[in-house]
Amino acid sequence: MKVLLFFSIVTALVSAFLDNVTTVLLLTPMLLYITRQMKVNPVPYLLAEIFASNIGGTATLIGDPPNIMIGSAAKLSFNEFIKNMTPIAFVDLILMIGLVYVLYRKQLKKARETVSLAIMNLREEDAIRDKKLFRRSIIVISLVMLSFFLHDTLGVEPAVIALAGASLLLLWSGYSPEKALEKVEWATLFFFGGLFIIVGSLEETGFIAQVGEWIVRQIHNETEAILLISWLSALLSAVIDNIPFTATMIPLIKSMGSTLNTYPLWWALSLGACLGGNGTAIGASANIVVLGIAYREGIRITFKDFLKVGFIVMMLTVGVGSLILILRYG
Repeated sequence: MKVLLFFSIVTALVSAFLDNVTTVLLLTPMLLYITRQMKVNPVPYLLAEIFASNIGGTATLIGDPPNIMIGSAAKLSFNEFIKNMTPIAFVDLILMIGLVYVLYRKQLKKARETVSLAIMNLREEDAIRDKKLFRRSIIVISLVMLSFFLHDTLGVEPAVIALAGASLLLLWSGYSPEKALEKVEWATLFFFGGLFIIVGSLEETGFIAQVGEWIVRQIHNETEAILLISWLSALLSAVIDNIPFTATMIPLIKSMGSTLNTYPLWWALSLGACLGGNGTAIGASANIVVLGIAYREGIRITFKDFLKVGFIVMMLTVGVGSLILILRYG
């Protein structure tokens, strides 16, 4: 339970200030190493890490792309996100950890017996086989993370920063490009490519826009608006990318300004778009990345396995989040 709690909290905190994919790329290998030393089933820990990354990303203006889009369109400050979304994310994180513990309590109770011994037996020299490369990697990763924080100021896209960091480390490490390319998650990249094509098709055919317009027609007051926007955003974000959906909903919410107070609706959109990603294995980029890393290590988490836990987590966190918004603004 201590390891589950520790990694969930750390993942959520880092995801609040760094994008989710970078967070899980940094933390998943460490988590897998520790669970191997503990000789326990890593699945509950991996799932908790995924859920925590999506919950943490909900907490701040810079935690998730939909929040950045919403903040820019509605002129919402960083402090307003802290005031409105961070308390919800905090409550949801506690609920998620509790739920994962209840669902996997037998496995986690068994793990408790081996945790202390495994942690005591962890040795730096066993985990870090190339100290020179490790130091260089830390320097490059630190530069990349700093650049991610400042990418708006620098006027450089995060993708360019990531590629520049990877290229620098490849040149500095002295490893052959062929050896590095062998370890690239090609299956994950091709999956993303296919998924983006499908989402792009839905966007181009007008499907996403029609769904957004239908939502607007059903709304008559703030409470209805909070419920519809948060829940439909969550359900759709569980199966399609949340960025085009958020882009569609922003002008529609703006158009409601003449009849409704739109301030709570922005938080409802943020809540659904960010937390909906926990619903399915394809709901968020972080999900796919973690499952890809796990598969490479021989740990198979199927779509059905993820859905059994993830959908419950999504329902619980969105339900509690929307209730908090209704009590505050409804």
